[in-house]
Amino acid sequence: MTVDISELTQAVQTLNAEDAFGARLGADQWRALMPYLTRHEIRSGEMLIRQGDRERTMYLLEQGSLQVFVNRGTPGSHRIAILRAGSIVGEPALFGDGPRMANVEAMSNCVVWALRGPRFEELAARQPSLALEVLRAAGGVLAVRMRANMERSIPVT
Repeated sequence: MTVDISELTQAVQTLNAEDAFGARLGADQWRALMPYLTRHEIRSGEMLIRQGDRERTMYLLEQGSLQVFVNRGTPGSHRIAILRAGSIVGEPALFGDGPRMANVEAMSNCVVWALRGPRFEELAARQPSLALEVLRAAGGVLAVRMRANMERSIPVT
């Protein structure tokens, strides 16, 4: 079965955002990565990630938009970001087993590709240079987002 990755790769490569996933991947590397990803359709209003959960998955957003928000001690929530097609979300999961720091909800119908922790570890064992590039790019996104949150005085816990 051949999976069409053109929409995902185009979205990632054309996203013009400070926190864009800057993986230096050519067409062959994207094709090599695809067997490690699983495609999911998320309906508007569905939660993709729940704050406090401990699952280890990073997502690449092919289409749609997601909102990222945190729950505070008082009722209500605080929106951190709106992510567009081409963004990644959940990237801290590649670096550790800690609880999720925020909620992520679909603002429209979305298509996401999941890279689960065990599949990433398998990728690292089989294709270390590809895994290193994914990790480098995800770390770059994490650093930009942490810096932005610190400037807005949003605690990173």
